[in-house]
Amino acid sequence: MPAAADGHGTVRRAPVDGVGQDPRTGDPVADLPEGQVDTARIEAAVREILIAIGEDPDRSGLVDTPGRVARAYGETFAGLAQDPYDVLATTFDEEHDELVLVKDIPMYSTCEHHLVPFHGRAHVGYIPGTDGRVTGLSKLARLVEVYARRPQVQERMTRQIADSLFEVLTPQGVIVVVEAEHLCMAMRGIRKPGSSTITSAVRGIFRENPATRSEAMSLILQR
Repeated sequence: MPAAADGHGTVRRAPVDGVGQDPRTGDPVADLPEGQVDTARIEAAVREILIAIGEDPDRSGLVDTPGRVARAYGETFAGLAQDPYDVLATTFDEEHDELVLVKDIPMYSTCEHHLVPFHGRAHVGYIPGTDGRVTGLSKLARLVEVYARRPQVQERMTRQIADSLFEVLTPQGVIVVVEAEHLCMAMRGIRKPGSSTITSAVRGIFRENPATRSEAMSLILQR
């Protein structure tokens, strides 16, 4: 089945066997039971990679590597089988109309370009809507984790966190800032370890009101 462009000019390719798309966002979603991956397929692929780089997959140090990688991928990419909207399903009416901010959420993800890690911290904040509805603080960290545990690019992940929070809670505004080091820059290519990439996404009042955005950013940057 050939690739096709949607109404926004985005090319959408035919689904890979075992991977579908979230109808709301177009994001990839695994068509597998939650928390499971096609272990046999990964093991066979890793074995072929070892042969392709000139290694012996049957030597003692590597004989169990394909299985280890398959299990690691099951954990690393578990977010593909999880619905981030479910994370925010439970809310509370607290009549709160001021900023809620969770800073320094540890974040580990995998760059989809080279399948090597990037890691850092996420800061997620929102101002509840007129109904004062909030979600649990741990849910913000969980939302970051669900999107991080996928093949990702930092810019998209930042946007996805903000968009899902803005859509589900209908708050006055959302702000998300992600700081990360990419090992694809540190261990290969340009080889600049210690370089930090910062991305942000703002929605609602944080986009419309510079003073509100500035206040939130000052709290995020405060150490």
